Amino acid sequence: MSKPGCLVALLLFGWAVQANSQSTVFPGAEWKQLLSPEQAGWPAQKLARIHEFVEEIGSTSALIVQHGVVVAAWGDVAHKSNLHSCRKSLLNSLIGIAVAEGKINPDDTLEKLGIDDNKPSLTAEEKQATVRDLLEARSGVYHPTVYETKGMEEEKPPRGSHAPGTFWYYNNWDFNTLGFLYEKATGEKIFDSFYRRIAQPIGMQDFKPRDGEYIGSRDSRFPAYVFDMSARDFARFGLLYLHGGNWNGVQVVPEDWVKASTQPYSDTESGGYGYLWWTGDSHSGRAQQIAFPKGSFWAEGHLGQYAVVVPSLDLIVVNRVDERMTKRMVHKREMAQLVRMVVDAAPRN
Repeated sequence: MSKPGCLVALLLFGWAVQANSQSTVFPGAEWKQLLSPEQAGWPAQKLARIHEFVEEIGSTSALIVQHGVVVAAWGDVAHKSNLHSCRKSLLNSLIGIAVAEGKINPDDTLEKLGIDDNKPSLTAEEKQATVRDLLEARSGVYHPTVYETKGMEEEKPPRGSHAPGTFWYYNNWDFNTLGFLYEKATGEKIFDSFYRRIAQPIGMQDFKPRDGEYIGSRDSRFPAYVFDMSARDFARFGLLYLHGGNWNGVQVVPEDWVKASTQPYSDTESGGYGYLWWTGDSHSGRAQQIAFPKGSFWAEGHLGQYAVVVPSLDLIVVNRVDERMTKRMVHKREMAQLVRMVVDAAPRN
C-alpha cells in the first residue's frame, strides 16, 4: 500500500461509531468509521482476508463504506492521484445538471452543435451522432483522439465502419468531445464547475480545481480532462450516486439522470455500459465473462481505479492505484473478486 510490504488500516476520519441501523449516515466534515466492524456484523476473519487480498493485488489505497460509514480503510485515503478514466463518470454529473437546466439536449447531433475535428475531418454520417450516442460510447466516430491506452488504440474500429448509435466501443473521442460540449454549453470550465456543483455540496475534503488538468495533442481539437482525487473524496462521489444524486436531502444531481446513467445500453465483458458508468447488468441479460453483483454500477479507470456501488447492500468499494507508488495494476477480474469478497462479508441489515 502506501509503504512497501506494509498495509495499515488508517483511522483518519475523526469519528468512530457503532452502526447497527440501515439508515445512511452522510459524512459531514469527516467520515464516520465503525469502532467495531465485528459488532456491526462484519466477520473479522473475512475482513482480514480482504485486507490481505488488497495488498496482494497491489492497491495503494482502498475503502469499504456501508450505510455511509467507513467499515475499513487501507493506505493513505487522503492522498490524491490520477483517476484516469473515472473522470468520465465525474463529467456525467455535470452533464446531468446541464441537461436539467436546458443547456444540453442529449438528442442534438454533432452537426447541429457545429462539431468537427482536425483533418481528416468528420464525415456527414459521423456528424449525425447525438450527444446521447457519445454518452453511451456509441458514436461511430473513430477519429484520432487524445489520452488513449495502447489497448484502446489497437481495438479502435476503422473510420466509417459503424453508423452512429449502432455499435459500442469505449471511445475517448466521445468522452473528450463531451467535455468540450459541456464547457461550450455552460461557459464553465470542467474543474471549476465540478468543485462548485459537486465537490463543495457533498463536502469533498481534498479536491480543488487545481487538481484538474487538460491534456491535448495535434490529433484532435478536444482535450482530455484529467482529475487527481483522493480515495475518500471518490467514495463521497460514489455515495452521491448510490442515493440517486441526493446528498442528505439536497438533490445535487437529478435523480432521473442518475437512474438513466446507471442502466445498461450495451453489453461489455463485465456486464454493461450506461452513460459514462459501467454496470453489473448487461443490456441483453446474458451472463458476462467477469461478474459483478447484479444491480451494481461503477466508475473505472486505467491501472485499477474503481468506485463500485452495490445498491442492494447500501455499499461502496473504492480501490486506487497510484502509478507513482507502484509498478503494479489491479485488473478488472481482481476487482470483481475483491467486490465479491466484500459482498460475502457484508451484513444484510
